[in-house]
Amino acid sequence: MIHHSFNKGPESWCSYDYHACIVSKREIAVLATWSRAGGVNDSGYVWSNHTTWSTDTPESPVSILALFFYRYWLNEEPIDLRGAEVSVYLRGDNLRLFGANCYFWVTAPASRWHLTSHPLTVPEGSWAAEPNRFTLTNDESLWHRSWAGYPPNPKSLDMTLGKVHSYGFSFVGFAMEPDGKFSLDELIIKPA
Repeated sequence: MIHHSFNKGPESWCSYDYHACIVSKREIAVLATWSRAGGVNDSGYVWSNHTTWSTDTPESPVSILALFFYRYWLNEEPIDLRGAEVSVYLRGDNLRLFGANCYFWVTAPASRWHLTSHPLTVPEGSWAAEPNRFTLTNDESLWHRSWAGYPPNPKSLDMTLGKVHSYGFSFVGFAMEPDGKFSLDELIIKPA
């Protein structure tokens, strides 16, 4: 089981500033801000906002990778998440999505898939009484592949879910770049 409780720090969660990558010609992941209290049951939690993310224009459709985690940053091997059950609390504070949906996504080298069949609820100004819950069903009709690497070398959903290197939360389908604060707490992933 994977459990991101954020009780001791940000656990290497970041947001992605693609525009800064263009300028610097290297990947720019901005460490999420950690708050010691104020999360679910007044626990620790992490958050990011529009000052640390930007639109990732190579994604199709254009996406914002608002919060994400790379397993290898902590020397963790890729994990098989086919059929995994996920539970997570999300929160927005003055979060304006401008028509976007929030999705869970997974990445293996050269492929990112968003679980578009299950838009996530992001309550405004408070944590929900119950977490978002969903299953990572290995069925491509429930997902959308938004990226296939450089040069393009797309992997199937089965290959991606079978060796997940990273996962996170995205905003997709916006009319303007979303802004405000986006928070995450108590992410639990139970592999099948």
